[in-house]
Amino acid sequence: MTPNRRPRPAPNDRELRLWQVGRALTLAFAAAVLVAGGVFYFLVVLLDVQEIGATAKLDAKTLFDLVKLSFGVVAGAGALVALVVAYRRQRVDEAGAHREATRLHTERFSQAVDKLGSDSPAVRLGGVHALAGLADDAPDNSLRQTCIDVLCAYLQLPFTPDPGTDPAHQEEHHRYLAFRKVRHTILRLIGDHYRRPKGTHRSWQGCDLDLTGVTIDGDMDFAGATFSGGSTSFAGATFSGGDVYFDNATFSGGSTSFHGATFSGGDVSFDNATFSGGDVYFGATFSRSTVYFADATFSGGAVYFDLAEFSGGNVYFGGATFSGGSTSFRGATFSGGDVSFDNARLSGGDVYFVRATFSGGDVSFDNARLSAGTVSFDSATGSVPQGLLAAVGTPPPAGVTLPSAWILSAP
Repeated sequence: MTPNRRPRPAPNDRELRLWQVGRALTLAFAAAVLVAGGVFYFLVVLLDVQEIGATAKLDAKTLFDLVKLSFGVVAGAGALVALVVAYRRQRVDEAGAHREATRLHTERFSQAVDKLGSDSPAVRLGGVHALAGLADDAPDNSLRQTCIDVLCAYLQLPFTPDPGTDPAHQEEHHRYLAFRKVRHTILRLIGDHYRRPKGTHRSWQGCDLDLTGVTIDGDMDFAGATFSGGSTSFAGATFSGGDVYFDNATFSGGSTSFHGATFSGGDVSFDNATFSGGDVYFGATFSRSTVYFADATFSGGAVYFDLAEFSGGNVYFGGATFSGGSTSFRGATFSGGDVSFDNARLSGGDVYFVRATFSGGDVSFDNARLSAGTVSFDSATGSVPQGLLAAVGTPPPAGVTLPSAWILSAP
């Protein structure tokens, strides 16, 4: 079923609010009188005029000056009226232009969404590019967000899995690959638009991105993307094949969720990524993939690996820097595969392995440096990770909490 969502009008575009002409003119005249009075008072004070003789006669020159002053006041009032009317006309024209742009956008939007429902993969692909172009040219952020929501909703729709390369299913296999190309194109466009600097044309930074439950089964490049506002969700997503790159990506605001995601194949890289603000959730399952956080920086905000399951594959935090904010592995289970914190620097902020379970696999802290901040393994169970005691030292410094059994096992 094709998503069929129409653009939501921005709240401030539903109605053009303008004062009535009489009210606007009254307020404009009142403002003009106040300004004129202020200027006159200033001149009186500046010229130090104290009084006007009661016996002074009104000569021809003075009368002529008063007439000129009267005409000047009338001309100023007329100019003020013209200014108010011109302002109203401009506002009405701007509102009309915006309504026309919105109407055209809505028509193009409906046509693009209809293309997404086509039985032809090529037509659907055209609809994808049409929606991306509409998002780029949207008159306001609300309409841009609607286009992005529809693209995300398309990715969330169920799809027929690959029937395989058996000759009996060759036609179905080719059809699967064609529609897979449509999904991968959407993901590629998302990466391209989130790499563009915020505020520039074609940038989607600051918009919500909902990829909940999406299957990413091929090579995808989100490297250098910036998720600096709004909400970004990969919750429940499945990374089941190919290589997915978040290298040098920035997570600096809003909320980003990989909660419930499954890394079950291929490589996923967060090398040199920066987590400097907002909340990022990695309550995911790492079962067969190789996931890299090498040289990543955790310097602000909160990053949660709570209840994450490291049951297979390899996860590398080698050279990562934990220098601010909070990073939590509370209740995480390390039961298989290799998890490496080798050469990591825990030099600030808070890192929690509270109630974590180390029951299998290889977890290593070789050459890690714990120099400041809070590092807690309180209530952790299982074998002490390799190299952790050497990295901590004996006795543990202030701010580092280890289970008593681990301390007693130190040589």
